[in-house]
Parts: sequence; C-alpha cells; structure tokens
Amino acid sequence: MSMRCPTCGAMYADDARFCTKDGGRLLLHGTGATPAAATPAAGVDAHSTASRMQAPAPSKPALNHSNMAGQVLDGRYAIVKKIGEGGMSFVYLAHDVSTNERYAIKILSPALAKDENSMARLRREASLGIRLAHPNVCNIVRLGETEDGLVYVVMPFVEGEILSDLNHKMGVIPLGLTVEWIVQMSEGLHVAHELKIVHRDLKPENIMICARPDGTRYAVVMDFGLAKERRAGEELAKLTATGIILGTPEFMSPEQLRGKPLDPRTDIYSLALMMYEMLTGKLPFEGRSQQEMMIARLRNDPIPLRQRRPGMDFPEAVEKVLEKAMARDADNRYATTLEFAAALKKAAAA
Repeated sequence: MSMRCPTCGAMYADDARFCTKDGGRLLLHGTGATPAAATPAAGVDAHSTASRMQAPAPSKPALNHSNMAGQVLDGRYAIVKKIGEGGMSFVYLAHDVSTNERYAIKILSPALAKDENSMARLRREASLGIRLAHPNVCNIVRLGETEDGLVYVVMPFVEGEILSDLNHKMGVIPLGLTVEWIVQMSEGLHVAHELKIVHRDLKPENIMICARPDGTRYAVVMDFGLAKERRAGEELAKLTATGIILGTPEFMSPEQLRGKPLDPRTDIYSLALMMYEMLTGKLPFEGRSQQEMMIARLRNDPIPLRQRRPGMDFPEAVEKVLEKAMARDADNRYATTLEFAAALKKAAAA
C-alpha cells in the first residue's frame, strides 16, 4: 500500500500522512479515501479529542504555475484561462480588475524565476521592452513579482491568427499582401533595433495576423522574450551558452548558427526567410534533416525564388532583394530593416 498527494501527485510510503511539498493530507493510492489514522477512531468523541489537541495551522497551498485560472495577481490581474505554454513559462489571458482591459500574462517557471542570470536579463529586457511601443510589435507592459515569488510579464493581449497557421491554410500568400506584412514587421523591428534590441527568434509562429475594425489585416511581431541587447556583454554570452534555447534553427541566420555576435541584420535574414516561405510554401534551402538544412545555409546559396515557384510571375527585382537580404555574410545584406522594406516596396511596385 502507498500514499498519494491529491494536489501534486507525489507518492509516499504507507506510514506517511502529509505531503512534504505542499502540506496536503495524503490519500490511499488508487482510492479517494483518507488513511484511517487520519480520522477519529470509532467510539471516540472527535470534539473532545480535538479540544485536547492543538490543531496545526493550515498550510498555504503551493502555487500551481500550470493552472492559475481564477487567481488574481497583485490584486490587479484576474486570470481567465491558459492560452499557451512552453518549457519555461505559461501564458494566460487576464483582465485588469479596475479597467477590464485584456492582457496576456506570461508566468515564469519556478526554475527560471530562481535563476539570477536569467532574471537579470529579463529585468533588462523589460526595462527596454516597456519603451517598445509600435502598432506592429507586442511590447512588455510591466514585469511583476508576487509575495510568493511568482514572476510574471504583462503584455497586451493580441487577438488574431498565427502566420504559420495562415500560411499552411493558404499554401502561398499573394505577393502584395506578403510585402505589406513584411514591411509592417520591418517598421516595428526598426523601433526595437533603435533600442539596441535584436529579436533573433523571428519565425511564422511568432507573428500574429490581426484584423482592424474595417476588416483589413496587419502583422504584429510577438515574443520579444528571447530578445537581447545589441551591446551584449560577457554575462549575456555566458547565459546564451548555458541551456536557454535562443532562436529556432529553421530561421536562424548563418552567424547565429555559428554563435557569432548578432545585430539587426540577423533579423533581416530571418525576415527574408519568412517572406520566401510565405511566397512559395517552402524554405530556400534543402536537406534530408534539420542538420543538413543548417549546413546548407552555411555553405550554399538559397534556391532562387522564381526557380522554386516557376509558375508564379514574381518580379526579378523582388528576387534580387531577397537574395541580398539572405546573403551569408551579414555585411552584404541591408543595413537596417527600413532599408530592406524600402527596397522591397520599390521592387514589388516594379
């Protein structure tokens, strides 16, 4: 026979009565019964027994980071439901109890919240992210911490369709719409780059396509949680090398794959890869595995746009713009996202 904690699921020997993690009373494993020793024996007056014994003070239930629905953070943010999760955080829809404004709240895992280097980095990003105000960027509103040590990040709640889902559904996205959205992303990223922030994890899963009241759609760059300051010091370099996954391999720039210092041109490379996929439904490099595709990015030139989709009448100028943006050497790319956007608009108009 063994005992189980109904709150956290931890298992104990048959002589244990309370969970050492959250103080909850244990149950017989496989049943909903409380162990006999925890209930008054037959024929014993439970009230008189209780009067002779001082009851232990009830322990405060442990926070369950993966199920915070119904809780109110700092007396301000009422959590409605979980809308996403990752290895290091859980994302919830919440509303401000005073204004009823909706927010997305990212709650950090206890392990990450206790990591001093990670928290120093997050505080630095939050101080910059609060200034990152642009209609095509989902910025950080505030970084908070409860008395229980729960660390959370408040962001505007952005409602729409993830670009990867939209691209999969449509197969390919028309050139005019693709250029419009890429230009919007470029303009939002330029504000981040001016604040010395490089996103470095641009991918279709981090882009939300939203709708205005008139039905027109626009792109919003999400999740600057992996962003880093351009003037990264030794501390950040160490953090990158110690287990936090920084970036998605399919959309990493060659210098990112090599672990080299990053600047805005790495985001330009990722933007160009996303645009290529939006127009063709495929990436510009081939390989039988992810490793082969990464090696191809380090050694080979991208497959020309019009070769990848010979039936599509893409302007040659657009192909040239993408080739420059996807140059293996960052020095051969556009210097800023605004420069890339301007060249792209001119090429598409031609």
